[in-house]
Amino acid sequence: MNPWLMSRNKHKRARWTANVLVPLLIAFSCSTQAENWPRFRGPTGQGISVETDLPLEWSSTSNVAWKTEIPGQGWSSPIVWGDRVLVTTATNGGISCRVICLDRVTGRVFWDTQVVQQKPGRKEDRNFATPTPATDGQRVYVAFSDGNLAALTMAGLVVWTNRDFKFNNQHGLGASPILYNDLVIMPFDGRSLSQSKDTAETTASDKAVIAALDKQTGKVRWIGKGGLSRFAQVTPSILRENGSDQLVSGASNGVQSFELKTGERIWSISGQGEGVVPSIVLGDGMIFSVSGRERPAIRAIRTLGEGGITEPSIAWEQAKGVPSSPSFLYQSPYLFAVTDDGVATCFEAETGEVIWQEHIDGTYAASPIYGDGKIYFLSTEGESTIIEAKPEFKIVAKNTINEKCQASYAVSQKQIFLRTEKSLYCIGSKKTAGK
Repeated sequence: MNPWLMSRNKHKRARWTANVLVPLLIAFSCSTQAENWPRFRGPTGQGISVETDLPLEWSSTSNVAWKTEIPGQGWSSPIVWGDRVLVTTATNGGISCRVICLDRVTGRVFWDTQVVQQKPGRKEDRNFATPTPATDGQRVYVAFSDGNLAALTMAGLVVWTNRDFKFNNQHGLGASPILYNDLVIMPFDGRSLSQSKDTAETTASDKAVIAALDKQTGKVRWIGKGGLSRFAQVTPSILRENGSDQLVSGASNGVQSFELKTGERIWSISGQGEGVVPSIVLGDGMIFSVSGRERPAIRAIRTLGEGGITEPSIAWEQAKGVPSSPSFLYQSPYLFAVTDDGVATCFEAETGEVIWQEHIDGTYAASPIYGDGKIYFLSTEGESTIIEAKPEFKIVAKNTINEKCQASYAVSQKQIFLRTEKSLYCIGSKKTAGK
């Protein structure tokens, strides 16, 4: 690496520590025992765990603290708060939308609550309970396939429901809610079932919105207009930079930023693409995104500037190793990705240069996680490939569950939580399950 890049990366790593690592450490210290995993892709939505001594070897019968059957259909990822593990599912052919709370120590079901009933739409590869819940430790916030939103207490009592947003889409709702201060934020960006697939591929509409609801009441506080869009399932991220916060979201035609108090769109960078799924990943003054089908590319957007983010610009684009479903992992100065057909790539995050590219077994929908210097991939076939998070490709371990997997990992208290088509596994020693 040239000296200029080395110097720049050193300065940016310090800035990354303030913007990303500090919130992670705060989240870690808030638990007297270990890290909570309160939303899709963990404390900051980046797929990063600060825990050490995570499991490296397991199977469906070994190094399993417990395994609990989960009824119905659901590909939401598990979340963990203290000794509570939460997932969503839909039973009765997708009609009954449910939240299930399990004991992290034993896997016993504490409660199983029906939140709402929905009218099941056409089911494709995903299903009726794909959005991952979010929690602040007081309540659990959930979304389901047709756009229903709800909040429950940690005891399983429904506090409110919101059915203002009818998500009439052939894939169902796939993005996940996030929390910000007193808001629940949820994107709705999808083609209508009334549109033919061919027409929707090329015709944009102005129906895409991002909704912010009051956490206490479920009432709409603001609606952000995404502009012309076609179809995306991107979970947004909060960008903390230069002393202010902005909501960054990926749409089918670009990446956008929204003011968090009003929902006003601040900036937008357009790009050709449709069917965008990977979440936005942030680091070192960069936003890493995917453009979707038609013209698939990884797009890095530079955000840093005096006085805040006023004129973001595209830093680089890369057509190699573009994921369609799994989100990125950023570990300065590298960006890691895996394509749906199992091509894993390490990029120089500053330039987009390919450092290495290797094929790992299987197909991929779940997003990888980082923990203790390693990256954990999970294939649809239930095989976990663990590599070192380094500029040299090295497999540390491979493990097989032999069940279909599309949900992403959760990590807490030195354990890994892995959801399959029928069950939820707690991977790791039972000794770490005590208080």
